[in-house]
Amino acid sequence: MPIRGLNHAVLWVRDCRRSAEFYVDVLEFRIVHSTAKSVFLQAADSANDHDLGLFEIGAAAAGSRAGSGEVGLYHLAWEVPTLADLRDCAERLRAAGALVGATDHGTTKGLYAKDPDGLEFEVCWLLPPELVDDEAQARRGELDLAANIEQYGPHTLGACARIGAVQGS
Repeated sequence: MPIRGLNHAVLWVRDCRRSAEFYVDVLEFRIVHSTAKSVFLQAADSANDHDLGLFEIGAAAAGSRAGSGEVGLYHLAWEVPTLADLRDCAERLRAAGALVGATDHGTTKGLYAKDPDGLEFEVCWLLPPELVDDEAQARRGELDLAANIEQYGPHTLGACARIGAVQGS
């Protein structure tokens, strides 16, 4: 199966307008289509028809219990091209009160946040393949974004961003 990536995700939310406002204001998605009970959003640098669909089920809906004794999706992860982008995203998520964690997975630097319905997502930067070594693969712990920027540079393109840059040339 030649799967290349996730084309889009669809979330059930209490209020699609409120959720869309969050994704537009904080992650800079743009609305590409909407109906009375749905909103379709596209990430700023995406070529997809839409990257996120939000379907409204009403204010009385219970919160997701996935991971609390019930199966379900834990989170989605969106990748940014550079560590400078990740730093900017951290600032925006923090300002919105949405940032709930930041982890260094060695080859992946991840920010964890929750949307207005408490649905968790990740924004990450992936170490380019030529910078992956045993130390990077073994590293686990809290993310020190300033140290990562010092080590790798603020504008080093991450793994998937480099693939896109090569394919686009």
